[in-house]
Amino acid sequence: MCSLQGKMASGGVSVATLWTEVNRYGQNGDYTRALKSVNKILQECKDDITALHCKVVCLIQNGSFKEALNVIHTHTKVLGSDVIAFEKAYCEYRLNRVENALKTIESATQQSDKLKELYGQVLYRLERYSECVAVYKDLIRNSQDEYEEERKTNLSAVVAALSSWEKSPPEDLGLPETTYELCYNSACTLIGQGDLTEAMNKLRAAEELCRQSLSEDSDMTEEDINSELAVIHSQMAYIMQSQGRTEDALQLYNQVIKLKPADVGLLAVTANNIITINKDQNVFDSKKKVKLTNAEGVEHKLATKQLQAIELNKALLAMYTNQADQCRKLSSSLQAQNPGHPRPVLIQVAQLCREKQHSKAIELLQRFSEQYPESASEIKLTMAQLYLIQGHVTKACDILRSIEEIKYKQGMISALVTMYTHEEDLDSAIDVFGQAIQYYQKQQPGSSGHLALVREAANFKLKYGRKKEAISDLEQLWKQNKNDIHTLAQLISAYSLVDQEKAKSLSKHLPSPDTMSFNVDVDELENSHGATYIRKKAAKVTGDTLPKEQGQGDMKKKKKKKKGKMPKNYDPKVAPDPERWLPMRERSYYRGRKKGKKKEQVGKGTQGATSGGLAELDASKSASSPPTSPRPGSGATSASSTNMVPPRQQKPAASGATRKKPQQKKKKGKNW
Repeated sequence: MCSLQGKMASGGVSVATLWTEVNRYGQNGDYTRALKSVNKILQECKDDITALHCKVVCLIQNGSFKEALNVIHTHTKVLGSDVIAFEKAYCEYRLNRVENALKTIESATQQSDKLKELYGQVLYRLERYSECVAVYKDLIRNSQDEYEEERKTNLSAVVAALSSWEKSPPEDLGLPETTYELCYNSACTLIGQGDLTEAMNKLRAAEELCRQSLSEDSDMTEEDINSELAVIHSQMAYIMQSQGRTEDALQLYNQVIKLKPADVGLLAVTANNIITINKDQNVFDSKKKVKLTNAEGVEHKLATKQLQAIELNKALLAMYTNQADQCRKLSSSLQAQNPGHPRPVLIQVAQLCREKQHSKAIELLQRFSEQYPESASEIKLTMAQLYLIQGHVTKACDILRSIEEIKYKQGMISALVTMYTHEEDLDSAIDVFGQAIQYYQKQQPGSSGHLALVREAANFKLKYGRKKEAISDLEQLWKQNKNDIHTLAQLISAYSLVDQEKAKSLSKHLPSPDTMSFNVDVDELENSHGATYIRKKAAKVTGDTLPKEQGQGDMKKKKKKKKGKMPKNYDPKVAPDPERWLPMRERSYYRGRKKGKKKEQVGKGTQGATSGGLAELDASKSASSPPTSPRPGSGATSASSTNMVPPRQQKPAASGATRKKPQQKKKKGKNW
């Protein structure tokens, strides 16, 4: 260590003067100038511990963490682990070398308060939340300074993480909600518990507290306040999305994106949630948003489960955009990170199904279920679905019956019975009922679920004619309720096929007809307002009303037949044409079209020009124009004659053989 007396630096300034400058610059926060003075001291005293320590602190304050760590590593012999432990761990923490920071803290012999504070931060980043809670509890209990509120905020954040990521019931620590940070963390804890309504109320309170606290600062603009509120608004949008209010959530998410907050973690989570709302729609917007999830430093801002969710959604987006190779690459990477997680495998299976490779998809699911039986439930359900798509109902039923966790659920029993019945495999359906009844007999004997299952089994067997097999179920039901007459009647009916003596002995338990009769007036019941059939009373015969003649009342009114529609200009005096149903070409009097007459060149010429021969085109003005369909035997009557007979009502005159018009060759059109 250098002596402060009589020692002069290279610039002619004493070391004591340089230390005075370092002290003054440090108090003013000017660490750049302080660093220059420290470097001058180190030129004279290279191994001065205090000077080296000050240099490390100045570099940290200036954000030069790598350079500070290099100084520590270079002077390891001089700077012992106890002297520089906090600074070294802090540099490693800021450089995202969290594991190294943990080792540095744990190797320190003296645990100061600031080292414990850093220890809590490191544990939080490593997602060791339970240990982190214990550290902050100890700090709050054993320290009293101006940082107490900040420690409580950090503790509430750890409790929220426990509730959200580990689904651990939160411990009531009695933390106040006096600041918007504490109120926000409390809302996050409620979200983890599933209490979304109360969480929304907490977020609104946090928003109000944030506005009040920031509005007191005159330097804060409205844009700055909105940027600070972005994390609260994003969490509000998440609650709306979870409640199914996707339109409101999407609008709020987009507002947060437009603010462009500096927190890359917030942007990544917000963009990811927008992608989940879009799903396979609005793919171009999702492609833009996915870029925000790839920002630098995102992996250090989010929890592991958040990062996995983002990567899963990237793989799904690749599948929706038909990027098969990218989808496989992302899902394989996820599977390598967490081999026992079923989601990456399900994404690969979905991609194979889109490519119509169902057999490969089933093989992949089979391998995964064998390797990781603890995660096989969701996988086997997907296998069953694929078998059903291929029409292999029995194989699907076998897969479903192998899922121990849900095979005795009522919904699963109903599905299995329905599928076996569809395949006409009644024995297997009855076996499903039998195994389920045995399970409930051991686990929940006499419960409502047990008896309901027995009832359904009995009804199923009776419905399909298995009365003998239904006897044991019916007996069990009747023993539970001796007053159930309906079940007793079913039991007697079933025994009548097997043991008639038993059926007779059971019939003694049936109530007598007298006890079953009710004081009901049948006539009054039939004449009631809700009766569908009312018996008419016979009318009394009086002197005024004489009986009708026999057969007169039985005669039914005959409906008049409607006359068929006649054609226009129908003349009943003229017999209709017997060939009126034949096409015109097949009629005996058809002569074909006239040859040699070409149509006038109508519509030719320049636009707007009129033809001079328009009068000649009007057939009504020419008296000698022949009819379009010449009728043999008709006189040369004018078209305006009132005695004109329609063509279908005229008789054709005897004529010679019909002449068919020879087919003309089609003219080839000119090329343009």
